[in-house]
Amino acid sequence: MELEVTNQRENHLLSRIEVSFRASHQGEPTPKREAVRDELAKQLKATKDRVMIDHMESGFGQNVTQGYAKVYKTKEAALGLESEHILVRNGLAAKKEKAKKGEAEKEEPKKEAPKAEAKKEAPKAEAKKEAPKAEAKKGA
Repeated sequence: MELEVTNQRENHLLSRIEVSFRASHQGEPTPKREAVRDELAKQLKATKDRVMIDHMESGFGQNVTQGYAKVYKTKEAALGLESEHILVRNGLAAKKEKAKKGEAEKEEPKKEAPKAEAKKEAPKAEAKKEAPKAEAKKGA
């Protein structure tokens, strides 16, 4: 993989360098985000934990990937400014798992179990009431 920085801009306000890049990967699959981060860190003389890849795009059937990355002055600046999903993609934050609907439903029936037993007893009483009516219809 050959990586070329096509545009580089320093953003003093946010303490970072914004980089557009182009990765040529002839005869290879689209490079992984980690490999591109390593290569960008080497070229820009930064540590890997300060390099955040915002996005990468490959055209259909092309051996070229274009993307946009940000290189922060410190890791703390990166953690403070970047969105959570970008940090997760770049491996600097753990993904927060939401409570699944299935798990929530499993917990609720445990609380409602005594009510369900009471409901089961009620239909038995109704069934006994219906039985004499059925016999009355047979006799008529």
